[in-house]
Amino acid sequence: MKVSQEDAKGSTVPRRQLGRYLRDLRNRARFPVKLAATKFEWSETKMWRIESGLTSMRSHEVEMMCRAYGAPADTTAALMALAKETRANSWWVSYSDIIPDYLDLYIGLEDVAAELEGYWTELVPGLLQTERYARAVIEAGPAPERVEPRVQLRMARQVLISRILSPLWVKIVLNEAVLHRLIGGTEVMIEQLRHLVVMSQRNNVAIRVMPFSAGFHPGAATGPFAKLDFPTVANGAPSEPSTVYVEGFTGSLFLEKPNEIERYSKAFADLWEASMSEVESVNYIAKLAREMQQ
Repeated sequence: MKVSQEDAKGSTVPRRQLGRYLRDLRNRARFPVKLAATKFEWSETKMWRIESGLTSMRSHEVEMMCRAYGAPADTTAALMALAKETRANSWWVSYSDIIPDYLDLYIGLEDVAAELEGYWTELVPGLLQTERYARAVIEAGPAPERVEPRVQLRMARQVLISRILSPLWVKIVLNEAVLHRLIGGTEVMIEQLRHLVVMSQRNNVAIRVMPFSAGFHPGAATGPFAKLDFPTVANGAPSEPSTVYVEGFTGSLFLEKPNEIERYSKAFADLWEASMSEVESVNYIAKLAREMQQ
């Protein structure tokens, strides 16, 4: 489902939080979506966008919804304040004309995540790509006329790993095929492999390689995915529910049901265990770079 550029603006996490709170209030009030949409003179599509955190909200709209759902005054006031946060622009708003709707949501979640773990089968993940590797990937994509802004956005996202306060902790498993797939030519690939070696030296980055010799393994069933976990707040609960991101050719899935998270967590643990150790992986990547140099 498409989201307008206006909807795409704003802060992702407050939108998602507000959407969840409003959905919970509606469910407690036993308001079916269709009835609520009729009452507010909105479409069911707009209701879905609100509750999915895909659109910003105005305070008076939130007040109207809370009143209809019978929410207490203190809850209403808190949600009205949260609505103001949904309209604050994020740092990537200047790239809004090149970001697909689903990627806007992902970037917002990635920006506030504490940990990322995932499995990649075809390409080095964006957070670990060199600029030249990223450019080669994007040039081969469906919109080659917008290459440079997309490269700049990808590079800007990488500050998450190197920021001084609360850097993102990254654990990734790369299918061995990723290391042999010649992206951008030999020189670009050597640079990319060496970059992986350098990044693996950071204490918040761990890389393992799933060797061809492993045969059938959990990743063959799951395909590529990324799981995001978020920092805890005052009561010890995470600020956001863990989310699994599965990217597709024309869109993406965001999974956050407990049983879905459990299955992907188990899959990643199995992938991690079945892969080369971190030392073996880094040594193997460095060896490939040396062989390509010859």
